[in-house]
Amino acid sequence: MAQPNIVNVANIYAQSVGFNLSNTLTATLFTVATDKVLKVNNIMCSNVDGSNAASINLFVDKAEFTTNDGTVGPFSTNITVDGNFYIAKVITVAPNSTLVLLESPIYLMEGDALKGGASAASDLDLIVSYELLNDA
Repeated sequence: MAQPNIVNVANIYAQSVGFNLSNTLTATLFTVATDKVLKVNNIMCSNVDGSNAASINLFVDKAEFTTNDGTVGPFSTNITVDGNFYIAKVITVAPNSTLVLLESPIYLMEGDALKGGASAASDLDLIVSYELLNDA
């Protein structure tokens, strides 16, 4: 996968998407398509159960990625990134409440997937606010 140049994108679309974590197992919520970059701005989790707390696991399954050269970011040499990186790990959300899980933007590149699960099926809703940068 090539590192996208987000200066020369064809389109930028502001979007939000909602999920109900209907499964207690880890589910793939979305995978970033080819020639796309997502700038995820905010993730909120609401517990829709009125009497029971529930916990959430939410992480990025990072597609293998190597920087273009040593001038990218703070790294003096090329680096390769691959694996799972948690945004929230067993975070409890109280009944009838909302928790902000992400309020500082992160970038998801093509092939990256957002995955998550809840301790109680259908008790947690997620709202993910992002900008889709189309490099095609």
